[in-house]
Amino acid sequence: MSENSAAPGTPPATAPGPRPEPIRFFGTTWVDHDGGYGLRRAGVAVGSLAAAVAACFLLRFAYEGLEIAEVGSFVGILVIAMFSICSAIAFRKTWEGFAARPKDPAREDSLRGLKSIGFIGSLLAYFVRSLTEAPGEKLRRTEYETARGRFEKRRSTRTGNPAARKRPKRG
Repeated sequence: MSENSAAPGTPPATAPGPRPEPIRFFGTTWVDHDGGYGLRRAGVAVGSLAAAVAACFLLRFAYEGLEIAEVGSFVGILVIAMFSICSAIAFRKTWEGFAARPKDPAREDSLRGLKSIGFIGSLLAYFVRSLTEAPGEKLRRTEYETARGRFEKRRSTRTGNPAARKRPKRG
């Protein structure tokens, strides 16, 4: 991998210590808020909101298709309820994913279909979060700073060559 293919804000490969985890659409620019971080955040906010609006129009056309097919009001109510509930759950789960790692990855995998149906909620969570920070930045910053602190502590306790230390005299 050449140096030019690294994301902006990526520390050099020779730097010791833990590496920051990249965030989708941001790479590691979230660490120092460089490399167009503000523009990326604005782009993510606008893009996720535009995608949510476009998805709402698609769902509206699908609902109109159900009306044209004359499937009945019960089916229409079920479709609206399904997308509303799934969107609310997807919003909540996506929002929680920005603050903490999932405790049970198997449960998250089982909710993947539900979150796919409620994709509008996930897009809205992404939009709201990108107004204040890169989605997931706070979690990754906390993990990164904790890892850096542990690394610095380990590094500071290992000063000098242990073989060259004077041994205390016994006797």
